[in-house]
Amino acid sequence: MPFDVLAEPARRRILDLLLQRPHQVAELTHHLGLTQPGTSKHLRILRQAGLVTVRKDAQRRWYELRPQPLAEIDAWLTPYRRLWNTTLDRLEHHLDTMEDDR
Repeated sequence: MPFDVLAEPARRRILDLLLQRPHQVAELTHHLGLTQPGTSKHLRILRQAGLVTVRKDAQRRWYELRPQPLAEIDAWLTPYRRLWNTTLDRLEHHLDTMEDDR
């Protein structure tokens, strides 16, 4: 799972932008406020992790989100999300009980 890849805020921002639509490097660079080489480095890492693909259109390269790996991460996290929801529900109940005792 590409958690180390997703740990970088700039890469998460790239994925957020690609979720909206495919982008070229120059557009991503503009939105991120990074240099072109910096943006390209992040895109290369995202491609290697299988989170992004590149589509060539004449002389342009369009970067697109690959949602499947993110769906796999989401599926893996589902039981943990349930665990946290249960724990937070118990905490909420406990806090409500404390308020009632006052």
